[in-house]
Order: sequence, then C-alpha cells, then structure tokens
Amino acid sequence: MTAPGLSALLRRVRYEVLPARATEEKVLAHVPRDVVVTVTASPVKGLEPTLDLTARLAAHGYRVVPHVPARLLRDDAHLKETVDRLREWGVDDVFVPAGDADPPAGTYDGALPVLRRLGELGRPFAEVGVTGYPESHPLIHDDITVQAMWDKREHATYVVSNLCFDPRVLGRWIARVRGRGVELPVHVGVAGPVQRAKLLAMATKIGVGESTRFLARHPLWFLRFATPGGYSPEALLTRSEGALTAPSAGVAGLHLFTFNQIAETEAWRRTLLDRLDG
Repeated sequence: MTAPGLSALLRRVRYEVLPARATEEKVLAHVPRDVVVTVTASPVKGLEPTLDLTARLAAHGYRVVPHVPARLLRDDAHLKETVDRLREWGVDDVFVPAGDADPPAGTYDGALPVLRRLGELGRPFAEVGVTGYPESHPLIHDDITVQAMWDKREHATYVVSNLCFDPRVLGRWIARVRGRGVELPVHVGVAGPVQRAKLLAMATKIGVGESTRFLARHPLWFLRFATPGGYSPEALLTRSEGALTAPSAGVAGLHLFTFNQIAETEAWRRTLLDRLDG
C-alpha cells in the first residue's frame, strides 16, 4: 500500500461544525457533498441542537457524523431513542466522546459504557469514532488516554485526534498509539485557518459557561492563534507530512476543526489543493 500524500489527505477531510443558527446555511453554501460534516454537542445546550442539525444536513444529502457524548445521555432509554432517530435519518457513523458535561446528565460518565451498550444494541452504526489526545488532556494522564483507546478498540472503527500544534508531538503520538497495538485508522485533528477575533466571538456564542471552560482548558490554543505567525495549518501539515503519510501511521484523513469559519476553511483547502496538484 502506497502512502497518501498531503493532497490525498486533503481530499479525505471531515469538517467539524458547531450547531449554531447559521451553520446549516454556511454548510450548504460552501461545503461539497462529498465532504463529511461532523456536528459537535454542547454541554450547555445539550444533545438536541446536534440532532436537529444532523437531521437537516442529512436531508440535504450530506454524510453527517453527530457527536454523541456519553455524559449528555440520561440513560439507556435516551441512548436507544437517539440511536433510533439517527438511523431513521440514514446516519451510519457516530462519534462517541466522553464529553465535558459536569456533572453528567445521567448514568454514563465515560465513552466505553456507551460503546458497549451500542454493541448490545446490535452495532447499529457501520462506523463509530473515539477520541485521541496527541497533546495532553487537561484532566487525564497521557498513559490513561492511550490505554482508553486500547480498551475501546473492539467497539470503535476509527480514532479522531484532538487538536495538536506541534509536528513532533503529533508524530510521537502516532508512533506510540501504533506501538501500543491500537490499529484503528486515525483522522488527524487540525485547526483550519482560524481568525482569532472570529474564534473568540464563536466561543462567546457557545455560551458563557462552556466558553469559560473551553478557554480555561485550552489556553495554549488561544496563544497559538493570537501570536503573529503563531499558527498556520499549511505549515503544520507540511512539517508533519512524513509522520502523516508513512504507511505505518494508518492516517485515514484529516479532521478539520472549522470553529464555524466554514467558508474560510473550504477556500483554504481548495487553494492548497490547487497548489499541491499544480
């Protein structure tokens, strides 16, 4: 199997969007139908806005991957109801993180019990994604996050890595995951061409409580965006190309965090593709 270059990875992207008022309009205006759209879930607003946007985008012909955080599910009945609704809309891929709701909405406090319950329900989705953490999780030790992927490997079909801004850290993490024996394909999480002012505005729109937690847990992210020349998705991908395209890495594609700067993200992707293909 030959290793895909950056051009191939940029053609296998997922756009992560937030369920805000204008999101549907932005996706319809700027995202091609062959691009997978993933929809986040807010611990402040709950799961319903995610499900609502998922239904509407699926009806427009997109392949949509809703986030179904364990800590937003009330109980087994709520999970079963959610599964039934998603299957009715033709959804065949879900992303199951633990989530940040504190306290949890119900009986689930982590992703693994939800994954096991999905198995008991007959594996209703063809694809199930779980989270990976190249840069340290603010609340969980690195050894535990890698072990968690090992524990989930029989219930999931792929891993989505959280944001990482350091090519060396990203490369070491991929090698460590593979060395641990986790063979699931990885969609590498990359922030799109985010403008700091718009990112801060979006954080405010998410909700005071959630944006406060977001800022508190990821202060280095905002420093990266705020520093002139501090972050460039193209530079990160170029410096990471060897780690991302090695056959042993098992990188299936890129998971682009748009922070709802959807038009800017797609324009950047098309421009970079044209440059790489030219």
